[in-house]
Amino acid sequence: MEPHAAGTPAVDHRVDAPSGRGSRGPSAVAGLVAAGVTLGAAHLTAALLEPRGTPLTAVGDAFVDLTPAWLKDLAIAAFGVADKVALLVGMVVVLGLAAAGLGVLARTRPGLARAGVLAIGLLGAAAAVTRPSAGPLAAVPSLVGAAAGLLALGRLVGLAAGRTRGSAGPAVPTGPDRRAFLGAAALTAAAAVLAGAAGSAVGSLGRTVDAARTALRLPRPARPAAPVPAAASVAVPGVGPLVTPADAFFRIDTALTVPRVDPATWELRVHGLVEQEVRLPFDELLASRLVEAHVTLACVSNPVGGDLIGNARWLGLPVRELLARARPLADADMVLSTSADGFTASTPLEVLTDDRDALLAVGMNGEPLPLQHGFPVRMVVPGLYGFVSATKWVVDLEVTRFADAQAYWTVRGWSERGPVKTSSRIEAPRPGARVAAGRVAVGGTAWAQHTGIAGVEVQVDDGPWRAADLAAPISVDTWRQWSWTWDATPGEHVLRVRATDTTGRTQTEERQDVVPDGATGWHEVRVSVDA
Repeated sequence: MEPHAAGTPAVDHRVDAPSGRGSRGPSAVAGLVAAGVTLGAAHLTAALLEPRGTPLTAVGDAFVDLTPAWLKDLAIAAFGVADKVALLVGMVVVLGLAAAGLGVLARTRPGLARAGVLAIGLLGAAAAVTRPSAGPLAAVPSLVGAAAGLLALGRLVGLAAGRTRGSAGPAVPTGPDRRAFLGAAALTAAAAVLAGAAGSAVGSLGRTVDAARTALRLPRPARPAAPVPAAASVAVPGVGPLVTPADAFFRIDTALTVPRVDPATWELRVHGLVEQEVRLPFDELLASRLVEAHVTLACVSNPVGGDLIGNARWLGLPVRELLARARPLADADMVLSTSADGFTASTPLEVLTDDRDALLAVGMNGEPLPLQHGFPVRMVVPGLYGFVSATKWVVDLEVTRFADAQAYWTVRGWSERGPVKTSSRIEAPRPGARVAAGRVAVGGTAWAQHTGIAGVEVQVDDGPWRAADLAAPISVDTWRQWSWTWDATPGEHVLRVRATDTTGRTQTEERQDVVPDGATGWHEVRVSVDA
């Protein structure tokens, strides 16, 4: 207690006794700060020893792998391309609640609280060592973080509860000092932040990959993509761009954090049921005969009318040329592609060896692949949903059979083959829009990759189907825009759209969920027309 003037009440900086309710708040803070120490120490250790061993990322990736199809579908429906951000936020919230609870528990059951911290550390270690890209030291960051967290928790809870260590060693009770606790908590939190920042500064792989991508100059294609016809776009406000910018292109994958693959060490291995194993380094890939092609990619999780689809100009090596070097055996019927983060996709062999532009892509819209879209190399396969073809950060191609191997999503209840279904959507007017009576411009996009769109029809309410005007096609591997002029009358109306592909097959009205092989049904929007 500090000296005070006569007649002036003393200011007591001690927190409540350990048995009181007031000590729970400081104890919870102690748990939160200890969790920060755990993560900071683990991040720094991972940067020094094993970049892929950061526990938060390892646990998150393991959670993504264990997520059932219905929960994945629910997450994408709720959060779209922000599903990974939502998962990280959720993990931090859960970790914070657990840490605060362990801090409070440490007041009365310190042994049990220490066991809880150790269990969290072991969980992170187990998740890290079971990742496909785990190195020999993957468990170390989580264990070091847990040890640092245990020390911080013991010290801070001791101060919060007013326990100090006597000269003979055992803890003895004293009056809890708020100033001492807050000072120690602030210093410990600062140390945790510095450790995390130091880990980010020490980690050089990310900077190396960023620099490599910035310095990369893509070679000229041996076969450039054909120019996009001016008539391929419709002049309807609200219809999206014909070529999707890279920063607006959807990203759906299983990587919680974007893998950092150094092109200097990247190598693609082709093996399995082949006459000759092939290894392809990055510089040899760049020196190959690369081609350009516009290809529309779609996610199997795209709902009716959804936006998990995009069209881009890709530069890459035709996969068939690499497979021709390996010479697949006669009984092979599938290629299992593997990502640097362990994701796998099963692609029918015939799709990779026919005349379509199935590419090992290195470029997107004239630039090196963005990191989040697979730099340095990814697969692009027209006509198939991405979950069976569009492997990012690809490092391995195993020629095998569907009867002998299953891919990442196949074992989780999705189909082993994923041909894109003929689909269409209305982009203008938007759902819930209010428009004036009279002539209203309606427009959107239809797709049937590697088959092509032959026609699009629009229906108002339950009226007859009317043929829409199709924009010029880029190719059978890309989507196609359409437009239609509606003589709108006042009231509430429902607009529907359906497409017909070049085989004569019309998009089905039957509603089907995205599981197991893509959604079906007609897209419709409700519009209010003012008089």
